[in-house]
Amino acid sequence: MNSLHRIIKAVFVLGTIAILASGCTKPQHSLTAAGATFPYPVYAQWFEAYHRETGVKINYQPMGSGAGVEQLRRRTTDFGASDVAVQDDILQSMPRQIIQLPAVAGAVVIAYQLPGLQKPLQLDGPVLADIFLGKVQRWNDTRIAGLNPGVTLPDLAISPVRRSDGSGTTGIFTSYLAAVSPQWKQQVGVGKSVAWPVGIGAKGNSGVAGVIKQSPGALGYIELAYAEHNHLQFAALRNSAGNFVLPSVTATTAAAAGAVDRLQKDIRASIVNASGEQSYPIAAFTYLLVYANLENAQKANELKGFLQWAMSDGQHMAEKLYYAPLPPQVVVLNKKVIQKIQ
Repeated sequence: MNSLHRIIKAVFVLGTIAILASGCTKPQHSLTAAGATFPYPVYAQWFEAYHRETGVKINYQPMGSGAGVEQLRRRTTDFGASDVAVQDDILQSMPRQIIQLPAVAGAVVIAYQLPGLQKPLQLDGPVLADIFLGKVQRWNDTRIAGLNPGVTLPDLAISPVRRSDGSGTTGIFTSYLAAVSPQWKQQVGVGKSVAWPVGIGAKGNSGVAGVIKQSPGALGYIELAYAEHNHLQFAALRNSAGNFVLPSVTATTAAAAGAVDRLQKDIRASIVNASGEQSYPIAAFTYLLVYANLENAQKANELKGFLQWAMSDGQHMAEKLYYAPLPPQVVVLNKKVIQKIQ
C-alpha cells in the first residue's frame, strides 16, 4: 500500500512540474494572411525567417489577389496581399480603413516552351496583345519573325496560357497590354479577371508554369521566380525606350526607381511600361493590405513588428529570390504608415 502511495505521489509531483513548466514556456503567437501568388516565393522565406527569430508564426494561403482582398473584407485574416493596389471603390466597401504597403517589386515574364531555341525570343507589346487576342496564332508568324531576325521559328500553334482565378498578376499583365494596344484596352480592358478572347486557364502562377512546362508551343505570363524555379524559357521585351530587355532584378529596380516621385504622391502609382533605357516593361509592386485599426492589441503589435522587419531584414532577402527591394524612399514612406497601425 505504501508502495502504491509513493507511485501516486510521484505521478502527482511530475504532473505538477509539467504544468508549471508549460506555463513558463513562451507562447506561440500566430497571424493569418491570404492573397497573391506573385510574391509567394519571397513571402514564404520571410515568414519562415521571422518565425525563427520571433516565434510568431504567419499562416499564409496563396489564393490569388482577388481572394486575398475578399478574405480581408470578411475579416477572416489578419492581413492580405495583392499584386494590384486596391482602388477607391473597393476601399470604400471594406469594413474599416485599409493601409496599403508596397512589399517588393517583381517582374511578370512571358514564358514559353519552344524546344531547340538556344537564345531568348524577342517580343513587343503589340504582338503579345495580338497573341492573346487570337490574331497571331503560330510561332512562325511574320511579325514574330520580324522581331527575331536570323532565328528559325517552328511552324507550331501558339497555345496561350492565362490565369483562371482572380489574379493580381493578371491585373499587372492586362494593364501592360492596355498600355501598348488600343484594341486590347477597348475590347478586353484591365482587371484581376477579364473575358479572355483565347487561352487555356490555370490557377495560380504555379499552375500557369506547370501548363507551359508540359505543353510544347505554350506561352503565358508568370512571375520571374516561377520561371526561374521551373527552368522555363522567357522572352526579352521591347521597352518604352525601344530596347529589348530581359526580366531581372536590375531591370525591375530600374522601372521602380523611375516612379519614386509619383509614389510619394500616391503609393498606388503604376510602374508598368516605365521610362528608362534598361527598364523591364512588365514590372510592378506587390502590396500588403492591413487594417489601420485592429480589435486585438496583441495582433496589432505582432503585425507591426512583422511589417517593420519586412522593411529592413526582409528587403535584404528579396534579390536572391528574384525580387527587387523597395527604393529607400518607399521604405521611409512605409515605416511612417506602419507606426499608425493601432
